[in-house]
Amino acid sequence: MEIYVVKEGDTVDTIADNYGISAASIIFNNQLVYPYALAIGQALLLSVGRTSSRSYSAYVNGYAYPFISQDVLDETLPYLTSLSVFSYGFTTEGELVPPEIDDTFMIRSALTEGVRPVLTLTPFGPDGNFNNFLISTLVNSEEVKSNLLSNLLSILSEKGFQGVDIDFEYILPEDRIPFADFVADTRDYLAPYGYHVSVALAPKTSDTQNGLLYAGKDYRLLGEAADSVLLMTYEWGYTYGPPMAVAPINKVREVVDYAVTRIDPSKIDLGIPNYGYDWTLPYVRGTSKAQTISNLEAVQIAIDAGVAIQFDETAMSPHFQYEKNGLLHEVWFEDVRSYREKFSLLPIYSLRGMGYWQIMRFFRPNWLLLEDTFQIRKV
Repeated sequence: MEIYVVKEGDTVDTIADNYGISAASIIFNNQLVYPYALAIGQALLLSVGRTSSRSYSAYVNGYAYPFISQDVLDETLPYLTSLSVFSYGFTTEGELVPPEIDDTFMIRSALTEGVRPVLTLTPFGPDGNFNNFLISTLVNSEEVKSNLLSNLLSILSEKGFQGVDIDFEYILPEDRIPFADFVADTRDYLAPYGYHVSVALAPKTSDTQNGLLYAGKDYRLLGEAADSVLLMTYEWGYTYGPPMAVAPINKVREVVDYAVTRIDPSKIDLGIPNYGYDWTLPYVRGTSKAQTISNLEAVQIAIDAGVAIQFDETAMSPHFQYEKNGLLHEVWFEDVRSYREKFSLLPIYSLRGMGYWQIMRFFRPNWLLLEDTFQIRKV
């Protein structure tokens, strides 16, 4: 497959003619909407008929909530190794709290497609936010831990899950070692039954990185404790922050450079975002709030506003500004160019695979490029 960047005067038909391919294939690959308008600077994925070598084998995970549509799930599962159901909580006594929406259809669909369904365990408090009191209570109490592990084993067996992903954030610095011990205990407890245990890691670049997201996550200890890890290499650009790329490749590389010195690369999955943000300018810290948008929405906004999409060669990410109702906006998102840069890191660093946050919105160009680049592992 080939990536083409739209120039002034291009249409779907002229691009198709120049490459000797059908307009229908361009429309399908890129989910174009009638009347198939294009934005200058838009990246298109073209099926040009060459054969891909796909020499690198990769695990591919996708996170999803139980309110994912069946159509989106069905379209995405062929490209996945595992599906992480988000999420199961727990109480201070170690009782599991299932999602409010029944996740049975997700598990059944995954198993039918030969994809491993994974239970995502999160310490959400009553307010719906990560709760470090819950974490402390769990990792420092053998009784609570024992009860939770027993309940986990029961629900894994009952519902057909094939693994557990431990996604704990805002871990207190003093719980750094107890948390790593909890991950190791979970793996040891579930391993005899064949369950895979992974852990999500905030994007650190050093052992001494400060901040509540980082201090409680010890890369070396957690890399030893879990079967695999997910580097959450996204959210540099985020809801309450200033406009910038969600996953700038220069920042992603810094995290991977550090991670491979502490964790076996064959255990590392690279986190990849499947979304963008739309900020209203000027940005005011503490007041501004970006709107989450899909990659397709971002392109449509540029088309509707009649503006060109730019590409930052440092972040290797697309972006643009536009005006609406007298207000200036700035958008950063992902396209096949930014995904290609992230994909290139897997063979460079000998990484295990990748994990998508999240797959609720189907972006076909990404999945076609992934399939063209890697042999997707099935287990």
